[in-house]
Amino acid sequence: MRITLCGSAKFENEFHEYNEKLTLAGHVVYGLAAYPSKHSNNKDWYTEEQKQTLDLIHFAKIDNSDAIVILNLNGYIGFSTRREIEYARIKEKKEFYIENAKHEEHVKSLLR
Repeated sequence: MRITLCGSAKFENEFHEYNEKLTLAGHVVYGLAAYPSKHSNNKDWYTEEQKQTLDLIHFAKIDNSDAIVILNLNGYIGFSTRREIEYARIKEKKEFYIENAKHEEHVKSLLR
């Protein structure tokens, strides 16, 4: 399956962890193109134009995916992630959540 990881860049460690786990389970995984740790964890690590470019590229990754995996640690889903989820729903992609018992499809099923 082709999967795009979605979630806050503050969950960088989890992005790396799930990229590896899902890849080793045989999936093609798309992640973030840039991480704040490469920029001294500064909130302003990109310009508004660069943010728009990153967002458009991430939507293209969703287009090329069968599903999204949402890294919603501690139930956190920010504004950008909500937009990605809505975009994925419009495109009729499957949704898997790291932490969310009310969704029937769970990421653990992808790791088998």
